[in-house]
Amino acid sequence: MRRHRNLKIVATLGPSSSDYDTIRALFEAGADVFRLNMSHGSHDDVAARHEIIRQVEKDTGRPIAILADLQGPKLRVGAFANGPHQLEVGQAFRLDLDPAPGDATRVCLPHKEIFDALEPGARLLVNDGKVVLKVTRCAGDFAETEVLVAGEISDRKGVNVPDVVLPLAALSDKDRADLEFVCTLGVEWLALSFVQRAADVHEARELAGNRAAIMSKIEKPAAVQAYEEILAASDGIMVARGDLGVELPVQKVPPIQKRLVRGARREAKPVIVATQMLESMISSPMPTRAEVSDVAAAIYEGADAVMLSAESAAGDFPVEAVTTMNNVAIEVESDPTYRQIIEASRPGARSTVADGIVSAAREIAETTTGIKAICCFSESGTTVSKVSREKPRVPIIALTSRLGTARKLCLTWGAHCVMATEISRFKMAVVAAARAARTEGFATEADQILVVAGVPFNQAGSTNILRVAPCEEKLIFSTEPG
Repeated sequence: MRRHRNLKIVATLGPSSSDYDTIRALFEAGADVFRLNMSHGSHDDVAARHEIIRQVEKDTGRPIAILADLQGPKLRVGAFANGPHQLEVGQAFRLDLDPAPGDATRVCLPHKEIFDALEPGARLLVNDGKVVLKVTRCAGDFAETEVLVAGEISDRKGVNVPDVVLPLAALSDKDRADLEFVCTLGVEWLALSFVQRAADVHEARELAGNRAAIMSKIEKPAAVQAYEEILAASDGIMVARGDLGVELPVQKVPPIQKRLVRGARREAKPVIVATQMLESMISSPMPTRAEVSDVAAAIYEGADAVMLSAESAAGDFPVEAVTTMNNVAIEVESDPTYRQIIEASRPGARSTVADGIVSAAREIAETTTGIKAICCFSESGTTVSKVSREKPRVPIIALTSRLGTARKLCLTWGAHCVMATEISRFKMAVVAAARAARTEGFATEADQILVVAGVPFNQAGSTNILRVAPCEEKLIFSTEPG
């Protein structure tokens, strides 16, 4: 099964998409990666969906990536004695550690870490910013505030604290248990919530080891400020625009999105643009024009993937939402302006032999007639990621003997993953690449391919060889070594 686009699509599973028929239909409609949201459902639910994904993978013969999204710490106010209360602008309101039910003047905020970090002037956003409070006086067990934005406050509404770095780890006790569970189950990617600093990523990596790649969700102002350090520590990035739009003025989110996408591309790390992309399709079979333009904008920016959340997890039209994303991607990528934008934004820095090899491969492919694909042999996926960063005009065929690598690369722009036997000689790599290009429908015997690999084989980071090869069934080699 070959996708006729380079962009990858991530679909979240949930109540609307938990059975085999729906999950397979989502895959056939265009989903390349399935997201398991650890904020919802039990471990049994997660295990059941994981098993179905692996069955779809087996039945279709195509690798599928699974992304487990950890919940992160949830900051919430306590309960109220007499139901919701309407707060008015200018009103005084107190937050404290007293567990007694709240009223119109105060409520419990059972997170001492917040009080330890607060300073006068800091804002607290309640219920996704529908109520905004400004701290006027605070200590280690309370905060007196003034209401800046009026609204209703009620039981256990979420609290965002955008103006300070909270002394909270990105991983709660629940997250640690979930991380161990999904790594034992077998997932390719872990999405890490509440990231504020690179140390949060290091902690997750220490727990996950080599069992899963770490994707940092950029959803807090502190993470935007520390982006370069977080990017260096991460295997991938998710632009989580929903929380960013709560904690920052909404007009700041689009330029931040562009900067995050470009930074990830520069470092050859996959980047997902997420949240509210086709929100209206939760209840409508047709998206709004603005939503389609939003998806298209992420594609023009060079994102590796776009993500559906509630649209595919809890919506009435999950398959239609994936189909819409697939169609938008095909249309955008066929636009000549898309190639102009992508090529104008191509990172220019070249610092290693591998960088030079993949850059040369892209240039040869684009300036030589008859070359139909760039075939990359990669055990870790690094070579494929570097070729993907170039955004070549010809398809990328990623050949690997490791199923985990093939699955992980399902999130990488343009990568069509093919399982191959372990290779020990470059001549056999060329034969395997030509066979894959023909079998997968990318080339005929009359065409040529580019083969990129590292010698000696089966060593990560050894990309050092490039060859133009015919796609003939019987390849004739010269007598040079290797």
